[in-house]
Amino acid sequence: MTFAQPDTSPWTPPESYDGRRRPRPSKTRAAAVAACVVLGVGLIGGAAAGSWLTGDSGADGSRDTFAAAGQLWHGVPVDELFPPTLQGEGAGPGGTDRTWTRIAVAPDSDCVDAFDPLLRKALAPVGCLRLLRATYTDATRSNVTTVGLLFTKADATAMTALKARFEKDGLDRRTDLMPRPYAAEDTVAAGFGDNQRASWTISVLTEAPVVVYAVSGFADGRTVTEPQPAADAMKSGATTAPAQSGLGHEAQGLADRVERGLRKTAASATEQPS
Repeated sequence: MTFAQPDTSPWTPPESYDGRRRPRPSKTRAAAVAACVVLGVGLIGGAAAGSWLTGDSGADGSRDTFAAAGQLWHGVPVDELFPPTLQGEGAGPGGTDRTWTRIAVAPDSDCVDAFDPLLRKALAPVGCLRLLRATYTDATRSNVTTVGLLFTKADATAMTALKARFEKDGLDRRTDLMPRPYAAEDTVAAGFGDNQRASWTISVLTEAPVVVYAVSGFADGRTVTEPQPAADAMKSGATTAPAQSGLGHEAQGLADRVERGLRKTAASATEQPS
């Protein structure tokens, strides 16, 4: 299953600082220098790939990777972006392990009605190219979480500006800027509506034209009167319902793993064949 298509001269010894000619290097030395150059290039390339996979800002200048990431929505199987099962080693409260199972995938779409009005306005500067969403449940089927990948129309500069605004104004922590869940019929998430949102996280990437988010709630459809951002719900000593039920960990854990998968897929897409 995939998402819909969119659209050689003689060597002259160099002079040293005192004007004397340096002796010609031996073949052994020349070979060693060449090896070091090759090794250095390899290390630089490896560091660049590693910085993308880990989210290091040093990879922001990779135009090829940025462009490749922006095209993943229509050329990558859904199971690669949203695996049927995700393992969260140490991702639960107190470092417990989690396992999440995908229960529904939304058809790829635009962003109409996917976000609360103020969040839609906040995201408007980068535009909406396509939105992909999937909903997961935990091993006990008591919690449900929707994870979203918003592919934008923006370049790296615009994504960097949006990330800076979110961080400066705390837009990822406001309850009036929560993403909406995907409530799939005939699943445990059928009753997962706006009033059931308990915890959420929003991550604006700068290495890719993508915004990653997740929103969690209870599978029994109960209303949550005090939703709490995942970063706060995961703090030690937090006593809100989202915190004590681990819903902050659910949202953050799933968003992190889907984001890592996106990075890995984008990095693979830009690898040159040997």
